[in-house]
Amino acid sequence: GMLGPVYLDGSYSEIYPDKSENIEGLQRFFKQFSFPGQIGSHCTPETPGSIHEGGELGYVLSHACGAIFDNPELIALACVGDGEAETGPLATAWHINKFINPSRDGAVLPVLHLNGYKIANPTILARIPHWELDNLLRGYGWEPITVEGSEPMAMHQAMAEAMEQSVKQIRAAQEKARSSAETFRPLWPMIVLRSPKGWTGPTDFNGQKLEGFWRSHQVPLNNPRKDPEQLAALETWLKSYKPEELFDNDGRLHAELRKLSPKGNQRMGSNPNANGGLLRKKLHWPNVEALAVRVESPGQRKAENTYPLGELIRDLIKKNPGRYRLFGPDETHSNRLQAVYETTKKVWMGQYLPEDLNGSELSSDGFVVEMLSEHTLVGMMEGYLLTGRYGFFHTYEAFAHVIASMFNQHCKWLDVCQTVPWRAPIGSWNCLISSTVWRQDHNGFTHQDPGFIDLAGNKKGSVTRVYLPADANCLLAVAEEALQETNVVNIIVSDKQKHLQYLNLEDARRHVSRGMGMWPWACNDNCNGSIDHPDVVMASAGDVPTKETLAAIEILRRELPMLKIRYINVVKLFSLTLPSEHPHGINNRDFDDLFTTDCPVIFNFHGYPWLIHRLTYKRHNHANIHVRGYKENGNINTPLELAIINQIDRFNLVIDVIDRVEILGCRAAHLKQSMQDQILRQRAYAYEHGMDDPLVSDWQWTSP
Repeated sequence: GMLGPVYLDGSYSEIYPDKSENIEGLQRFFKQFSFPGQIGSHCTPETPGSIHEGGELGYVLSHACGAIFDNPELIALACVGDGEAETGPLATAWHINKFINPSRDGAVLPVLHLNGYKIANPTILARIPHWELDNLLRGYGWEPITVEGSEPMAMHQAMAEAMEQSVKQIRAAQEKARSSAETFRPLWPMIVLRSPKGWTGPTDFNGQKLEGFWRSHQVPLNNPRKDPEQLAALETWLKSYKPEELFDNDGRLHAELRKLSPKGNQRMGSNPNANGGLLRKKLHWPNVEALAVRVESPGQRKAENTYPLGELIRDLIKKNPGRYRLFGPDETHSNRLQAVYETTKKVWMGQYLPEDLNGSELSSDGFVVEMLSEHTLVGMMEGYLLTGRYGFFHTYEAFAHVIASMFNQHCKWLDVCQTVPWRAPIGSWNCLISSTVWRQDHNGFTHQDPGFIDLAGNKKGSVTRVYLPADANCLLAVAEEALQETNVVNIIVSDKQKHLQYLNLEDARRHVSRGMGMWPWACNDNCNGSIDHPDVVMASAGDVPTKETLAAIEILRRELPMLKIRYINVVKLFSLTLPSEHPHGINNRDFDDLFTTDCPVIFNFHGYPWLIHRLTYKRHNHANIHVRGYKENGNINTPLELAIINQIDRFNLVIDVIDRVEILGCRAAHLKQSMQDQILRQRAYAYEHGMDDPLVSDWQWTSP
């Protein structure tokens, strides 16, 4: 909400005529933005042109850099507070100048504001000698211009001169680059602004220093309502700004001052880049059918699931020049997305060595951005999205947590956008999580953490999506849907290694559209005229869990042919919950039809098992849902050994079915002991040979 009277300078009068000229008009202006269901009779909107939200510090430079990528006329003024300058993400983000091409990009103008203090401490950069700070910033590749003082009018003049000098240097560098074929990295200007903390506020109170000290942070006079001395000090402070010289008797800004406001798009809030959805154009989509993996029979051939996705991103970059970028921490090839290099390279404005010609894939005009700072990369992508373009980020699963708070802030920002009518929709925030928990053959326990999707379960369903495609064509179908949505965050979990392929593209599209469903070729509960009622439902979400579940089904159908088994694959994680909780959710009737209301359900899950229970606890058959997933058991294991020690492997799944299906029990004792023997045998094989038994690792689906 807002406190006290509100004044507008008429800057939105062209968009909302007659609604910002006086208080009555202002009330009408706000009233049109009231929303049902909000607290109070009316909900005041966000300030036009801005969403005022707090959040974690550290991303101003990376956001600014993303905004000016492929935006040649834009200068992004990035105000860095000296508290923010102490954060890890900001310290790394000084390196953005190694990725800015003056020929095709705009420019970032950082303003490092040193007022000397944080909440209750001095700041580091304000307490080192000037020469040391200058050397630090020059070492990062910036040319600092210092503005320092405490007398307002002199500081205004000095700041104006610094701004003009900075813009001239920026335009000169851009002109040099654009008028010649020379590619170079300029020494970009920046401003170091030194001004007092709490500048123009009360100098002191009750013998304690306020202005120029940490006590002036946020609320220097914290109790004027009950303390007459503080109230008097507050009145003196506010009157020192001489409001009578700014506003007339009706509380409107004087006409001569209103004339000073910039016109049209020169106003900060009216700049289209500040509402980038207005600039966003629909993606030109490539021919996905040409990228599909050929699947003649399910579970018979292997392919790298993420490679076709790399081809899709390659084609998106090619068909949408200057509007699509790929961001990742030195892992494009590792995550099997290297097909992008067929149309673009990694942007690099640093030095080149002769050996770089042999496989480094570097170019000053590339659309792939790689840097070993997930914070900076995601910040760049967010700036790119917020100015109307599209981006895709990828990372190893265990290290997605590095950007968890950024994911959190973006989700909250999107949530606020839903109640801000003037904010145009932006492209989706996309994250591919690869190098997953179940294929850490040489990295081990440190790289085994599938918990990022648990965080997504805490966010509102209106802005979050989680996908777990089991094969390459399902991943392509997911990308077709997810990458074309707006105002959402997509988390796509798909391993980069070779996996069995199950569905052709047409079937994959139908499957993704449903979110979950039976794979009929893996079921034997279709009674062809009789009532379909399985003895057990087996379900999975994720590539490795799907393979192990299907292998278990094959064993059961071979050894216990009379057992009726229904198999369900889940690709949209939130389809497990109710439609009231998430748009992907399915209603209770459809859920009951799939999972029954009384059969045991063995659910093999990619992540931590309790997430499935969180999503299904309201379902009628929840008491019969038994989930297997990662349980923090791991080392440098073979894939099957890792699956066994977390009990998501085929042998443990068969034992689960025997234990859970009442008609089995002692009737399947021989099979249960055989599975126990297999577990011991396979672990011994992995220990002796350092690899899994090929009879297991090379398993293919054989239709019974």
